[in-house]
Amino acid sequence: MEKFRSFDPCALLSPVPAVLVSCRGVEEDARPNMLTVAWAGTVNSDPPMVSVSVRKSRFSHGLIARSGEFVVNLVDEGHCRALDWCGVRSGRDGDKFAAVGLHPMAAEGMAYAPAVAECPAYLACKVRQVIELGSHDMFLGEVVGVQVQLFDPDGSLHLERAGLVCYNHGVYQKAEGVLGFFGYSVARPEVLEKRMKAYQK
Repeated sequence: MEKFRSFDPCALLSPVPAVLVSCRGVEEDARPNMLTVAWAGTVNSDPPMVSVSVRKSRFSHGLIARSGEFVVNLVDEGHCRALDWCGVRSGRDGDKFAAVGLHPMAAEGMAYAPAVAECPAYLACKVRQVIELGSHDMFLGEVVGVQVQLFDPDGSLHLERAGLVCYNHGVYQKAEGVLGFFGYSVARPEVLEKRMKAYQK
């Protein structure tokens, strides 16, 4: 087995979700914007809260800070190129939605921030706290609206079929292949068989 090698301390946690964070200024004629974020995470369940960390220099930082809103859009494989493009171009220079062929739509509970119509799911968030950390500010957002596609006729949700994108130390990868479900290690054999078959459709 290859020996471990030491790195300088760094945020090597991988993989992490790669998401499009959409936002908008508070001005009446403000243009919607998107920011690629790989530093996003769940931080609380009651109330439901997520975090996104954004550099102060980013155009979206000011939009989120002033509006108090952001929307976390989960991204599928088909929109990975747009995801990357939005991370290397600034909204100061033009309309990112138009540039990558995506469309803003109204998001539940938001007065300003839109969702991305082409994404399979979004979490609409109200900023509850901003924590200055150094290179980034962390926006803690309470989730006030969620919309998701990928439901079966019986009402069960199957996000595992979305081909969601994750970020793994500089590369984008598709999250695919179900290895188990929460509690599968202690599930009765008949439950395990039934649940796992549902993931193989």
